[in-house]
Amino acid sequence: MAVTVTETAAKQIQKQLHKRGKGLGLKLAVKKSGCSGYAYCLDFADHVSEGEQVFEQLGVNIIVATADLSVIDGIELDYRKEGLSEAFQFNNPNVKATCGCGESFAV
Repeated sequence: MAVTVTETAAKQIQKQLHKRGKGLGLKLAVKKSGCSGYAYCLDFADHVSEGEQVFEQLGVNIIVATADLSVIDGIELDYRKEGLSEAFQFNNPNVKATCGCGESFAV
């Protein structure tokens, strides 16, 4: 499977979709950005477009553009709380380097 989700991340996605009141799932994408080359983008998805794949796991859908799969194949989406901050974490086995500020990565 190209995308996996931890139980903590699945619960957070469900919570956010419930709070939003609608949505099919979470869209995970990459864009060219930053010092190292790519950055992750997350958004809610209300439908699946042509050229996108759906990965259903633990009761949530992660929608990914087929074109992005080569960069994120094997990624695990996690959600962590550390002190006062909380955020989705991307455990991507394809990452070869990250920039110093942590905003972008290279494959």
